[in-house]
Amino acid sequence: MSALAPTLQAFFTERLAVQRQASEHTVAAYRDSLKLLLGFAATSTGKTPSRLQIADLDAPMIGAFLNHLETDRGNSVRTRNARLAAIHSLFRYAALHHPEDAATIARVLAIPPKRFDKTLITYLDEPEITALLAACDPTTWTGRRDHAMLAVACQTGLRATELTGLTIADVHLGVGAHVSCLGKGRKQRITPLTSGVVDILKAWLAERQGQPADPLFPTRRGTALTRDGLERRLAAHTATAVRTCPTLTEKNVSPHVLRHSAAMRLLAAGVDTTVIALWLGHEKVATTAVYIHADLVLKERALARTAPIGMAPGRYQPSDTIIAFLEGL
Repeated sequence: MSALAPTLQAFFTERLAVQRQASEHTVAAYRDSLKLLLGFAATSTGKTPSRLQIADLDAPMIGAFLNHLETDRGNSVRTRNARLAAIHSLFRYAALHHPEDAATIARVLAIPPKRFDKTLITYLDEPEITALLAACDPTTWTGRRDHAMLAVACQTGLRATELTGLTIADVHLGVGAHVSCLGKGRKQRITPLTSGVVDILKAWLAERQGQPADPLFPTRRGTALTRDGLERRLAAHTATAVRTCPTLTEKNVSPHVLRHSAAMRLLAAGVDTTVIALWLGHEKVATTAVYIHADLVLKERALARTAPIGMAPGRYQPSDTIIAFLEGL
């Protein structure tokens, strides 16, 4: 084996598993990125992945791989940058063990992430949320499960994996009702529940039964619902909700859109962005600024507080049409 193979193995077994205690989602993301890279390099060099050297993965090779992701695989710039972050993490580890390849490693680490246009986030307004929840069939077990699950998602803003990972023990419906989850970055957080969602969960738990360690929203077989399963159920309910709320056709509804919707609800209620950041489990408060950019009502309120010098504050209101006609004579 080359120096690359044992270094790659140690990167996963020592650096990620032991030193960083990375989550299974981080390990899976890094694994997929490096599998793609090794497959591309093997095709380009004619070597098997186990015979590749660190020198084979030089800056031109990494650059060609990143271009391959965008042009041939159709990946977005965000995905391209995520793959590059995994490569950088591997090479930073390799730099500690292979000083003989320092020049190659330094050039790879110098490859910057690509800048990209940041679009406004998508979120659901109150009528759309109501239509989505009403689309769950209350006469079926899966419909009642999905109604409780989506109600929790829209109110708490949990990430998809946080939502599907909830157990019965994570729900506390007494005084100070809340759900507890282990979020991104292994941060434990609790999110309060409204009285409406509490009533929904009480009814669901009475039907659900089970032990404290059992999944809160299981499949028919009793296993935890997967992220793909959540997305399929959400897509099915969105298709049903479109019949009563046509505006949903204009939006690509995903579990993360429900998270955005919860944040926009809080912002519309006047909750400070620092509180929203804690609510959502954001590492940095600046991450929450995307919701301010998306809130047109908030911007209109700011505009209403400003006015040109010598004019009364408030937004411009056009005069009556007949008065405007007479004034134009």
